Amino acid sequence: MTDDAPELRASDADRERVAEVLRDALAEGRLDMTEFEERLDQTYRARTYGELAPITRDLPGAGVAAPPAVSLVKGPEGSGGWAGRLTGADGTSAWGVAVLAGFQRKGHWTMPKRFTSVAFWGGGEIDLREANFAEREVVINCVAIMGGVNIIVPPGVEVVVRGIGVMGGFDHREDGVPGDPGAPRVIVTGFAFWGGVGVERKVTRAERQRLKAERRQERVERRAARRELQQDHRDEAYEAHRRMLDGHRERRERGE
Repeated sequence: MTDDAPELRASDADRERVAEVLRDALAEGRLDMTEFEERLDQTYRARTYGELAPITRDLPGAGVAAPPAVSLVKGPEGSGGWAGRLTGADGTSAWGVAVLAGFQRKGHWTMPKRFTSVAFWGGGEIDLREANFAEREVVINCVAIMGGVNIIVPPGVEVVVRGIGVMGGFDHREDGVPGDPGAPRVIVTGFAFWGGVGVERKVTRAERQRLKAERRQERVERRAARRELQQDHRDEAYEAHRRMLDGHRERRERGE
């Protein structure tokens, strides 16, 4: 569309689709923040397809095979959501042990139906933010003796804490927070003696970048709106001044 009719006027929806490609590129590290801001500003200044097309010509767009430019026709959205992360497959790892040391389970992995962790004078981290889940309901059993286990869940996951602490404790801050429809349910059980089991809710680094990009986009939009308003005021002042001069010239010609 952009190559065949570059002079056609672009719509707000067209600009938003280009902005979405830029946000994805920022989150993936293809653009740094300075490049993102410059291109986003160009996007909201663009008035035609011909001005939009070069902004993403060197970036891959969702659903575009070999992109010389981003498609300005919105395609169907993928299913995504929690359903795609409830795989029913076997877990990548079913246990973690830290004795005078540490362990981590993070990144893209599959959380089994039951995961057992032991920390003795050591520490463990179980990060579920990018994990798939073998079942809709999973259990993390923690034994922390003079050590600790930290569990990180993404927003939308329901957490139920049932562990027992003796001169130690389990973090209940996320216990009882309602989950999203269809999201996994994580049950945290076990025993802590002179140790602790923490539960915290965080977004992924890519999501943080996306949220940051959205905030910057809002600022760029506000600046663009202010510039447009200022230009409108200048145009109005110029037009009023021109009418005044025309009126004065007409009166002079009539000898008034």
